[in-house]
Amino acid sequence: MLINRNDVENFCDELKVRGNKIVFTNGCFDIIHAGHVRYLTTAKNFGDVLIVGLNTDESVRRLKGDSRPINNQFDRAEVLLGLKAVDHVIFFGEQTAENLIAQVKPNVYVKGGDYTLETLPEAKIVQKFGGRVELVNLVEGHSTTNIVEKILGAKQ
Repeated sequence: MLINRNDVENFCDELKVRGNKIVFTNGCFDIIHAGHVRYLTTAKNFGDVLIVGLNTDESVRRLKGDSRPINNQFDRAEVLLGLKAVDHVIFFGEQTAENLIAQVKPNVYVKGGDYTLETLPEAKIVQKFGGRVELVNLVEGHSTTNIVEKILGAKQ
């Protein structure tokens, strides 16, 4: 289910009242590939409900450049919600997910192993609310950027 940003705090509070352990992760998830599926499946295994903070189209452009995203935010959300591991998606447009994490207050925050606790700005927020951070190894050679480069190389 796509969660309205204005409703996220109440929604997450209700999940916790029901005894659910909330896992949160975030990203662009532009072209879903096996690395994403493995990452999200691993994330889901840390709790009961996986919520994905999905970068809006504008925030993806700021992060990745004017040629991205390939797929718009609603298509990306639909694909994510079609994955077995993903329970809910919330759009966010900020540079980092800190504000959204302050609203969700997840039990577990998951990010890729290309980060460390020191380089992950969201880690302090998660820990402030008593949550923990899990860093998951990425699948080598799997990235949207690699897929886009492969497609562009095939056209030449």
